[in-house]
Amino acid sequence: MTTSSAQNQAEAPRNWFTRFLDVVEWLGNLLPHPVTLFAILATAMVFLSGLFGWLGIAVEDPRPTVPEGTMIEAVSLLNAEGVRMIFGNLVSNFVNFAPLGVVLVAMLGVGVAEKSGLLSAMVRGIVLNAPKHLVTVAVVFAGVISNTASEMGYVVLVPLAGAIFLALGRHPLAGMAAAFAGVSGGYSANLLLGTIDPLLAGITTEAARLIDPDYEVFATANWYFMIVSTFMITAVGSLVTIFIVEPKLGRYDDSRADPSVLDDSQMESLTGKEKKGLVMAGLAVLGVVGLIALLVVPENGVLRDPAAVGEGFIASSGPFFRSIVAWIFVFFLATGFAYGKVVGTMKNDRDVIDGMASAISTLGLYVVLVFFAAQFVAFFGWTNLGLITAITGADFLQAIELTGPLVFVFFIIMCAIVNLSLGSASAQWAVTAPIFVPMLMLIGYAPEVIQGAYRIGDSSTNIITPMMSYFGLILAWATRYDKNFGIGTLIATMLPYSIFYFICWIGLFYLWVFGLGLPMGPGAPTLYTPPGG
Repeated sequence: MTTSSAQNQAEAPRNWFTRFLDVVEWLGNLLPHPVTLFAILATAMVFLSGLFGWLGIAVEDPRPTVPEGTMIEAVSLLNAEGVRMIFGNLVSNFVNFAPLGVVLVAMLGVGVAEKSGLLSAMVRGIVLNAPKHLVTVAVVFAGVISNTASEMGYVVLVPLAGAIFLALGRHPLAGMAAAFAGVSGGYSANLLLGTIDPLLAGITTEAARLIDPDYEVFATANWYFMIVSTFMITAVGSLVTIFIVEPKLGRYDDSRADPSVLDDSQMESLTGKEKKGLVMAGLAVLGVVGLIALLVVPENGVLRDPAAVGEGFIASSGPFFRSIVAWIFVFFLATGFAYGKVVGTMKNDRDVIDGMASAISTLGLYVVLVFFAAQFVAFFGWTNLGLITAITGADFLQAIELTGPLVFVFFIIMCAIVNLSLGSASAQWAVTAPIFVPMLMLIGYAPEVIQGAYRIGDSSTNIITPMMSYFGLILAWATRYDKNFGIGTLIATMLPYSIFYFICWIGLFYLWVFGLGLPMGPGAPTLYTPPGG
């Protein structure tokens, strides 16, 4: 933040909400790096297990699959057997952690699509070809779609939206805010499955298995709901931009701008080759869809579950959905290569490999994070502290009679607040899922619905937390248009989006799940019925 920006903020009246945001930022800055946080949590779990084991903490197992009166006791890792478990399973905890493999495989395909330029061309095609009166809608919608590869949305679309608004005589920061609201505020919504879907599904699966060892959550668990959410986010984001954010920003004064951003040459339209490439990518989509149809439509289709009766072409628990991550890989690989072959970015197998390698190289921090998160989740399961916490919490909710749909309001609010201080979606869910997924399963809700509710709380506050990894990048882009633009200004600009997303998304959730009784995704149940229950 510049000195003048700091002075402007100091001179501005500070109401209770501004002071609240200051406290949130201060508390967030006290938190260690997510990797360090998981290392601390894993270590704390070892010592807590020793304490609770020594105290003899135990609860009765409520699952119908075990004999009545069975007790779940805290297991100590502070003994010889516990030490052997820790060191003997350090590697297997890591490599068997469900989210790791699925994210790596999905990113191989996404990397090819990103390296070829397909994702960037799609975003520019959507935004630059939209009618002027629909530019705001196109920017927000493109932001939501771009979160399939989130880095591309932040790096390409946000500055592009600022340049587009400036060229149209509108405030460039309003354009950037609209794009940021789509990319980050609509992080969980999309028409396509992205890398976030298998990532969260893997973490949810690990948490659900604390209650039901055979439970599996698929990457498509929230797909139907997130498709509908895409249009809700687009509509709300557009209306907030037009009627709240843009009027508040007022007329743009370019005297405080970096001269380089006043040049509209960065708004490059699609070239002829890029348009042909998009057509070829579309044909590749048809090819992938045709291949899927060939494998699942015929009665003897190899990805059709022969045991599924009355479930249409594909059973929600059948071979196709079990291989959905592989299809994400194939989809982006085929479309990315088809586009790149036409525009010249994918000439041979080496270019494809480079794209894959580039994507994996960006996941170094994620792999380190997963190593420590996997140890924490494993320790949580071994010690039985996850089950004990979940059962105790479920008993408390039943005691206060908070077992109906209203429980999700409090759960979503909790997720939104936690997100203000822990901006990583995977890190936050890895911490909260082992507690709240089993807890809400025990009062009758399916993991798929619990995960969907979490995504609402997480996405709604992404755009107002300095802890979000790209928050600093957005601030840096904004200061090019206004050198006095600071953290407080960015939060104040994005806060209306956060509030309206939060309210409208919760409303949509309750209408979808409890009003209309619709599934969150293919075959995804709303209620959880334990085996034998």
